[in-house]
Amino acid sequence: MSFYTSLSGLQASQTEMSTISHNLANVSTNGFKKSRTEFADVMASSVSISPTQMIGSGTVVKAIRQQFGQGGAQQSTNALDMMISGEGFFAVKPDLNSAKVAFTRNGGFSVDADRYVTDANGGHLQVYPVDGSGTVVATGLDSTINLRLPATSGTPQATETVNLSVNLSAQASIPKDNAIFTSANPYAFDRFNPATYNNSSQTTIYDSVGNAVTMTNYYVRDTASSGAGSSSTWNVYSFAADQQLTVGGSTAPTTLTFDSSGALTSPTTPIAFDAFTPSGTTTAQQTTLDFGTATTQLGQPFAKLNETQDGRAVGQLEGVSVGDDGIVRASFSNGDTQALGKVVLANFSNPSGLRQLGNSYWSSTGVSGEAKLGEAGANGFGNLMSGAIERSNVDITEELVGLIAAQRNFQANAKALDTSSQISQTIFNIRS
Repeated sequence: MSFYTSLSGLQASQTEMSTISHNLANVSTNGFKKSRTEFADVMASSVSISPTQMIGSGTVVKAIRQQFGQGGAQQSTNALDMMISGEGFFAVKPDLNSAKVAFTRNGGFSVDADRYVTDANGGHLQVYPVDGSGTVVATGLDSTINLRLPATSGTPQATETVNLSVNLSAQASIPKDNAIFTSANPYAFDRFNPATYNNSSQTTIYDSVGNAVTMTNYYVRDTASSGAGSSSTWNVYSFAADQQLTVGGSTAPTTLTFDSSGALTSPTTPIAFDAFTPSGTTTAQQTTLDFGTATTQLGQPFAKLNETQDGRAVGQLEGVSVGDDGIVRASFSNGDTQALGKVVLANFSNPSGLRQLGNSYWSSTGVSGEAKLGEAGANGFGNLMSGAIERSNVDITEELVGLIAAQRNFQANAKALDTSSQISQTIFNIRS
């Protein structure tokens, strides 16, 4: 019997060394949880044997128990890298359209070619659906959705009204009076010739599909005030990209009239341009330009005082962030922010009973119990940290000490086995 007793010790020590080796091999695996080998003694007894004379029959591996202690944090510049500080697991679906859910502590996520948030194994991060304010609208594992980043946000709107206020310098000269213009070279406005206008301003407007179009206004002083009670005028030529905007089919400029104090006296209503079709679309649009009452002609240099327009472009995705509450928000070039979902956290009554699937994945079993879902910071769930990844919880020093101890145990059992073999051989020699 001593032969089999020693053999059980050898097998147990070998199992422990294999467990420790597995831990050491995964010291750099993000989200990995080490395991510990637990043993139990084996007793063979019957009612006829005195309790004081019972001899054990060796050992048996009772369990290889996973240790879900916290791993160290590794900082990251990726906002989608997440770490759970405390209890809980991320929920992922290995396949896009699969109902199967796996659980992981490895929060290294990125965006794939289809804009889904996935881990290194292609597992799709699960989130609760939310409304525009970030409030969860459905809970439960069957209600979770794959987190996907939208490419755009908003509905395009063509610019209908531009509000523009400027100050035109009262000291500006009249271009047509410049000496460079003669009878042989008469004055004529040319937007490509800065000598033919005093100033210009640019305003970004949008067409019906959200493309940006630059509206440029060229300001040309036409007459100067001759004193109190007199007025001065400026001509304004308006272009949308390369198209000159017309009023009533005429390319004549808009005339701005100022009194001797520099206040705008006309026009008193917005300028309604004829419909035009920007080059990026086939849909015509009509835009009005309102200089308002804040436009002035004062002694200061030319300046754009105020500018607004009611057009809207489609926002392009510019960034994504994850809050401490688990809400994932995307930001867009048009200023929109959109809540995309709330990261789902799962926990179990007995995490040590989870089945290891590899790739830092686990699945629930009857030993672990069913997954209990929750949110970051809730009772029984850890806090969520963005821009960090949980490292393995393996302590190399501790594992190496354990490996030496397991090796000594193996050697001791091997010696006992060798001794048992020698005794058996001696007995065989006596009989012969």
